[in-house]
Amino acid sequence: MIDYRDAVLDDGAELSQLAARSFTEAFGTLYPASDLHAFLNETFGRGLPSHLRDPAYRVRLAVEDGKIVGFAKIGPVLFPGDWGEDTIELHQLYVLGGWQGSGVGGELMDWAIECAREAGKNRMVLSVYVDNIRAQRFYTRYGFEEVGAYEFRVGETIDDDRIWSRAL
Repeated sequence: MIDYRDAVLDDGAELSQLAARSFTEAFGTLYPASDLHAFLNETFGRGLPSHLRDPAYRVRLAVEDGKIVGFAKIGPVLFPGDWGEDTIELHQLYVLGGWQGSGVGGELMDWAIECAREAGKNRMVLSVYVDNIRAQRFYTRYGFEEVGAYEFRVGETIDDDRIWSRAL
C-alpha cells in the first residue's frame, strides 16, 4: 500500500538517491558521464535536500514499505521571464519505473495542484523534455499546454525542454 506524506529533513539522503535513480533510468543514456554526474550532484545531491529546509518549497513523498517510490516538488518559478507572484513551478514529479502507471503520479499531481491553490497561486508551470512523450501525455490529461521552449542544462549538455502551463 502506498502512503503519502510531506518530506522532512531526514528524508534528504533517500530522496536524493531516488531522484538520481529515476532521472538516470529515464535519461541517463542521453548524456556524457561527466555531464550526468555533475547534474545529479548539483541538482539532487545538494539542491534537493536544501529545499527541504526552505519554506518556499514543498515536497510530497509516495512511500511503500518504508521506501520512497515517488515524489513531487513545487516552489518558486526559476524559468527566465516574468511569471508573476501568482505562478508556481512543479520542479519535479518523479515515480520509479515499477510504480509508473499505478496512480502514484496522479496522486502527487493532485497534491501539487491543491497545494498551489491553497497558497493562492492561479497558474502552474513545468518543463518537460521535448522527446518525453509519456510525460507530455500525463501533463495533457491534467490540463497543461505547451507555452514555450527552455534550454535545460545537464552539465555542459543543453536539452530542448518545453515549458508547459495550466491555470489553477
